[in-house]
Order: sequence, then structure tokens, then C-alpha cells
Amino acid sequence: MSIFGNIMSSIFSHPKAQAAPAAPQQPSNTAGSVGQTAGPAAAGASGAKTATPAAPQQPASTAASVGKTSAQAPAGPVAVGTSSATTAAAPTAARAAFDVEAVLNDLASKKTEKLDWRHSIVDLMKLLNLDSSLSARQELAKELHFTGETKDTASMNIWLHKQVMIKLAENGGKVPDSLRA
Repeated sequence: MSIFGNIMSSIFSHPKAQAAPAAPQQPSNTAGSVGQTAGPAAAGASGAKTATPAAPQQPASTAASVGKTSAQAPAGPVAVGTSSATTAAAPTAARAAFDVEAVLNDLASKKTEKLDWRHSIVDLMKLLNLDSSLSARQELAKELHFTGETKDTASMNIWLHKQVMIKLAENGGKVPDSLRA
């Protein structure tokens, strides 16, 4: 695995990262008509004999208007077939970004050594129990397409820290602007 892959794996597999809400599972019962819903409300709208006391049941003809059924359906069912924009946006919205800073603060609180992970790529890698040697950082610089001189370790380290934070944000982590600057 790549060094950046190890960084991501160390952070994303942390219990605080796992506490983020998971994407809801797709219902097994999907409705094919525009405006119908999957789940208990669809059963009522399509005429099946399923009792759903939380939502009034409607015949299929009145459920055909987009949004009408979903406004009256209980919180559980998901509207199906209303528009491609709605269904495409749902998984992204459900996969909430977790707080990278909180994960790293939690890890730092468990270390006896004071690590300045907010500013130092070396300390960040140590915090994650990864090899922070010059050769490991040079390999990380190559992975992240560093175009500067790797012998200028101070410049490379600053660039690496910034790029790691940017890449964590690009991959679903919530990273404060102060850590990306």
C-alpha cells in the first residue's frame, strides 16, 4: 500500500471516523413509477394490503405527482424515481465527512510524546505510527507529485503536510481550512 494510503487507512479506520453516520441501505422494495415510494408507503399506494398507520394511504393515481407522496410518507421510506438529480445526490449527502482533526486530537491525547501534528508531517506520521524517515517522506513526495527538490527537506515537509491535509479532505475527511493552508 502507498504511504498516503497508509495515512488514510490509519485515520479513516479510527473509531471516531467509524462513528460517522453510514449511508442508508437501499430498500429492497423499489417502485417503478414517478412519485411512488419504496417501503411501507409504496405498498399502500400500489394497493397492497399492508397497514401503515403513520401515513395516510393514497390510490396510485394521486401518488403520481412528484413530491406529494414523499411529503406525506413517514421518515423511513425513500422516494424512488423522482429525478436523477435527487437520487444521485442522496448517497453523497448520506455519507457525511468525519472530523479528521477530532481523530488526530484523540490519537494525540493517547501519546506520551508531544507531537506537533498540526504543522509537522514528521509528527503526523509518528502520530499514526508510520515510518517518518526521510526516505519515507521522499516516497510520499513522489506519490503526491512533488515537483520541488527533495533535498530541500524543510520545503518538502511543509508541502507534504499541506498536500496530505488537502488529499484527506478530497477523500471524505472534514479538515479545517487552517490545516490546509
